[in-house]
Amino acid sequence: MAFQFLFNRRDKEVDQQIMSSSEEDEAAASEEPKDERTPLCAVAVAFQDLSEFVNSIGIASFSSGQGHLPLKSFCDACSLASVLFGCLGIAFKFAELEYCSKVRNLVEASDKYGTLNEILEVDVGNNTVRTAGSLSRNLRRVRQGLDLIRALFENFLSSDYGSLKEAASTAYAQVFAPYHTWAIRTAVYAGMCALPTREQLLLNLNETDESAEREMRKYIKASLPVIEYIDKLYISKNISLDW
Repeated sequence: MAFQFLFNRRDKEVDQQIMSSSEEDEAAASEEPKDERTPLCAVAVAFQDLSEFVNSIGIASFSSGQGHLPLKSFCDACSLASVLFGCLGIAFKFAELEYCSKVRNLVEASDKYGTLNEILEVDVGNNTVRTAGSLSRNLRRVRQGLDLIRALFENFLSSDYGSLKEAASTAYAQVFAPYHTWAIRTAVYAGMCALPTREQLLLNLNETDESAEREMRKYIKASLPVIEYIDKLYISKNISLDW
């Protein structure tokens, strides 16, 4: 009986320790800071970080071969931007599918290649820069996706466009239309009728007019140096941008 009493007492003490540890873990977890940023804010912040890096290395990196933009960091920021296409509904489904598939390809490549410069060098060496499915071609398409978001945000904030449909149609015409076939262009423009209203878009983004304008302007400003960096990277290797 004495042994039984000791074992029972020890079991109770162990149970109490486990419960106490569990409560402490739950308390610690509840104290951890939660990321309450909206998707749009997260994208803006990510591209601000990329922009700061690109601005810090300057154009000297193209001649020195040092300080190129890390592929993984670029992919992380681009992955966040994919949610923005989803908020535009079926009208931009073509852009969402193409953009997301290309980003996934680059994410997989980031395990092997360290920088954007490296993937271009490999494709230049293999003469596969414009080959369908090549990393250089996919990077070019992702760059266009980022530029489409930038153009759409600029138009959305401009008083020259009375609706999201007008803003999106013009953005598409500026960025993607020159490289799409007549059939694709026709389908895209027809789908513009399915775009959400301005109010619905803000709701999808979980933003107000004021917060959306703030974050969109952040993205516009931050994305430009990144897009310019990618363009200069192609040009530095004698690759034209007309495709």
